[in-house]
Amino acid sequence: MERQAAIGEAPDAAAIETIARATIARLPAAFAAHLGDVVLLVEEFADDETLAALGIEHPLDLTGLYHGRPVGEKSSMESGALPDRIHLYRRAILDEWVETGVRLDDLVAHVTIHEIGHHFGLSDDDMHALEDAAGPDTGGPDTGGPDTGGPDTGGPD
Repeated sequence: MERQAAIGEAPDAAAIETIARATIARLPAAFAAHLGDVVLLVEEFADDETLAALGIEHPLDLTGLYHGRPVGEKSSMESGALPDRIHLYRRAILDEWVETGVRLDDLVAHVTIHEIGHHFGLSDDDMHALEDAAGPDTGGPDTGGPDTGGPDTGGPD
């Protein structure tokens, strides 16, 4: 991690974003070439509307979310649509970091790559392969919990 918080302080949104952008920079060129228009947002929590739409009761249960249409489903006839967005939810990520004890950069990389995977419509196995390709430290933590995003839904994690 390039920037460390002072002792006793949780990493801020800028630190999470720095890790996520470094992860994106390590992706194979074939993937990175299709991410130029995707907006990366680091927010404290998902908003109530997002949580309700996903059927999630507690904001700490959602670490990331992809909003948009997977690359293979887009049409050149679409116009006026919002840009695709990857949301990383800082407080949920920090909560999982504390609970699991995994390295923060590994966890942020895992969530980032998972949401990028939804952008490409990838399966969970494909996402794990992408994590492996992005570098040795992005294999993703095994937190023991389910992948609540489901197969290629663009859903939560």
